[in-house]
Amino acid sequence: MLTDRRPILLANARLIDPSRDLDGPGDVLIADGVIRDARRGIGAAGVPEGTDIINCAGMIVAPGLVDMRAFVGEPGASHRETFASASRAAAAGGITTIICQPDTSPVIDNSATVDFVLRRARDTAIVNIHPMAALTKGMAGSEMTEIGLLKAAGAVAFTDGDKSVTNAQVMRRALTYARDFDALIVHHTEDPDLVGEGVMNEGGFASRLGLIGIPNAAEAVLLERDMRLVALTGGRYHAASLTCAESIEILQRARNAGLRVSASASINHLTLNENDIGPYRSYLKLSPPLRTEDDRQALVAAVASGLIDVIMSDHNPQDVETKRLPFAEAAPGAIGLETMLAAGLRLIHNGEMDFTTLIRAMSTRPAELLGLPGGSLRPGAVADIIVIDADVPWVLDPADLKSQCKNTPFDEARFTGRVARTIVGGRTVYEHV
Repeated sequence: MLTDRRPILLANARLIDPSRDLDGPGDVLIADGVIRDARRGIGAAGVPEGTDIINCAGMIVAPGLVDMRAFVGEPGASHRETFASASRAAAAGGITTIICQPDTSPVIDNSATVDFVLRRARDTAIVNIHPMAALTKGMAGSEMTEIGLLKAAGAVAFTDGDKSVTNAQVMRRALTYARDFDALIVHHTEDPDLVGEGVMNEGGFASRLGLIGIPNAAEAVLLERDMRLVALTGGRYHAASLTCAESIEILQRARNAGLRVSASASINHLTLNENDIGPYRSYLKLSPPLRTEDDRQALVAAVASGLIDVIMSDHNPQDVETKRLPFAEAAPGAIGLETMLAAGLRLIHNGEMDFTTLIRAMSTRPAELLGLPGGSLRPGAVADIIVIDADVPWVLDPADLKSQCKNTPFDEARFTGRVARTIVGGRTVYEHV
């Protein structure tokens, strides 16, 4: 990590700041960990003596990304990922804030564990890390946690990670209780009984591969239930990972009814479909599973319209022993911190999305939903900033990834565009050489 604390001027860049609907040429001046100015024409003459002037001609300067869903092994499974390794991977991918999930050992379901995560991350990570706390004790789905105390301790939202709360009464009570603290409930909508033994999307492709499928209804049924519970309680609700067109229709109806609901989609589901699984590629076994191309296009359109608020990595490291197995036996999950932005740039280069929409979904909107600093280039905002070289071609070599596990769905993928520099709190923590 570079620790130079001199003021920085990012000069001659294209500035993209969704918080101000700004997309145009300009400079950004950083000093004392905050953005001092971000506009056209600052120039070298208007900066403090000793400022590090970086010529960003031909590059994009944007707020650092806020990844709303990443599974990190620490505490309890540091062989999968630590805060240190996850933060290095995040910095290389332009992510300045990681929101880690509570499925650790012990589960993040009490104030002491929240405090441990915050302290450990502060001591070892080079990006910001904030925990979501468990929605139910032990993530067992039967008794809700002390939401008020956990929020006071520093939990930014409440979720049972990749487990769904199937007991409607428990979910109703959690939404009601959380409402009084203006706490955000984040829910993984997959009915485990409908998932059953399924390992990929239900349909003709699964049949041809001889694999048991998971129907869209596994997601839609639980999401529909949750929307009715939100209407009943008035709570704040976020769908953790939507994957299919049916869910988008349910979300649209809830928005039209004025419910306080939001949603994420993973970069995997926005850029890949079930056909990419090909000859049983277990690195593309995900939960929820990759869906059809029609579903992917519906997700992209929902992000472009603002109906789906957030794009997240769904970073879920798995070691070789759990991934290099027959597809049906392999653990679901893929790493994504280093590839979220690069994969997202595919949507731009393909004409499916514009830059402002992408950065809003990866940075500005998650920061807003979680009440975190960042997501903006406004003067006075925290200096969490990335510089993007949007046109450089490169091929991903898993051996170069900074995550401890290498289970990427983009093995040897060709990308156009990558992060050139990542700045956290006014200090450069990553620079591509």
